[in-house]
Amino acid sequence: MSVRPSGITHARHRAARQAAPTYHALRAQVRGSPVVSPDETSWKVAGQLWWLWAFATATTVVYAIQAGRGFAEAAAVLGTDFTGVVVRDGWAPYRQFEQAGHQTCLAHLIRRCREIAEAHRRAAWPRQVQAVLQAALDIRDRVTAGEISAHGAAVARGHLIARLLDLLDAPGGLADCHRLAAHLTIELPALFGFLFEPTIDATNWRAEQALRPAVVNRKVSGGNRSSRGAETQQVLSSVVQTARLRDLDPCGALVDLLRAREPIVSPALATVN
Repeated sequence: MSVRPSGITHARHRAARQAAPTYHALRAQVRGSPVVSPDETSWKVAGQLWWLWAFATATTVVYAIQAGRGFAEAAAVLGTDFTGVVVRDGWAPYRQFEQAGHQTCLAHLIRRCREIAEAHRRAAWPRQVQAVLQAALDIRDRVTAGEISAHGAAVARGHLIARLLDLLDAPGGLADCHRLAAHLTIELPALFGFLFEPTIDATNWRAEQALRPAVVNRKVSGGNRSSRGAETQQVLSSVVQTARLRDLDPCGALVDLLRAREPIVSPALATVN
């Protein structure tokens, strides 16, 4: 059997059309999730710079290819009134979810401390801040392992917050340290949420993991040739990655959708187990 590229393209578009209700159901699941981790990466559509967004939870991944990288694009998926917890990096538009809780990614902050320390080897301040952030992760791990009680964790958490506040008051004379101190001051309410609520991740690793297949795809394809192609990409990628995350067969889910007389919500992905 011979197949032309145009035939494959039409088949992909048909699969996306059949999967569209499932995609919207996944978006609704993400919007209703108590914790969501978003992230974005550059993408090309018809040769123009767009952005591929990933919104990840423990059981669902939704992709959205959009022309912008601001709050409006994030809110198009989560809703402006999202009330869950946003586990994200330091990108400022995420802070505009005013009704949401926030957890900023500690891995990004630790990496930034390390970079400043390597650039200014005599500066003690970035290493001290890094030690506080690393200690917070250690407390999380000890709580998870049952090595420390809730009371002990609360006491340790209080000491860490007090220590960080002291450091933010005296960042030294380096401009890099002052910039990081200003950023940490803004992010302070979002730094240690995972120590108050164990179900919150300390980093945005879920979103970064979700973006990895897209980044590999981008290196091979360069993006999409049209907005229709971008829509097909986001729908099928969301269905496939969510199925994999739930240990389901992506091909089986797509076959069920293609066999349906009209577009339906996939029974396998309709609810979160």
